[in-house]
Amino acid sequence: MARDGVATQLYLVLPVTGSTAASLDARVGAAQRGGAVATVLIEPDVDNPPSPSDLAKAVSAIQQRGVATLVAGDASLARVVKADGTHLSVSKAPVAAYGEARETLGTRFIVGVDVGRTRHDAMSLGEAGADYVAFGIPAHVEDRDTARGRRLDLIGWWSEIFEIPCVAFDVETPEEAEDLARAGADFVAVRLPADIAVDAVAGHLAPFFAALDLTAPAT
Repeated sequence: MARDGVATQLYLVLPVTGSTAASLDARVGAAQRGGAVATVLIEPDVDNPPSPSDLAKAVSAIQQRGVATLVAGDASLARVVKADGTHLSVSKAPVAAYGEARETLGTRFIVGVDVGRTRHDAMSLGEAGADYVAFGIPAHVEDRDTARGRRLDLIGWWSEIFEIPCVAFDVETPEEAEDLARAGADFVAVRLPADIAVDAVAGHLAPFFAALDLTAPAT
């Protein structure tokens, strides 16, 4: 459970290329058949991105499922495709990056920021008006066991003091998801493999839904 008895929610990360944009909605639909999905983060491939028109169609279809839909790292693109907002990854100047994204999107859109392991940046972003802060483990970190413990501590610290939601990123196992939920994470971000087939999505996510007690009732 997250704070105040409210269940931790699933935040689904979906990598997308020019050839997989058409299957994004189907993947979200497959995920929802297994459990509740609160938010989807679309990560366009840098070398082979989908066209804005294809991305806009996918965003609209996912939103119609009642799922908040964000675009990673590009506030302008998020605005063009009418997403609900953007997520900014770890950077050396997260507060400045947040300010630029907010200026682009205005106050009606979601802007969340991954601060990695920096408490000062997290507090600064909270004061600046970020809709959520995220604590993740960048890919270059070699001592991942230590990093996981630090992320757990940060989630616990934030959830005890601040009201702004926090998201745990780079969650690799259901056991991690359960621990982070107990520590107070409002959302746990689970990344689907880029090449996963639609009919494999439910099986991949089932252990995470179970760990977070979000499994859909049998029909």
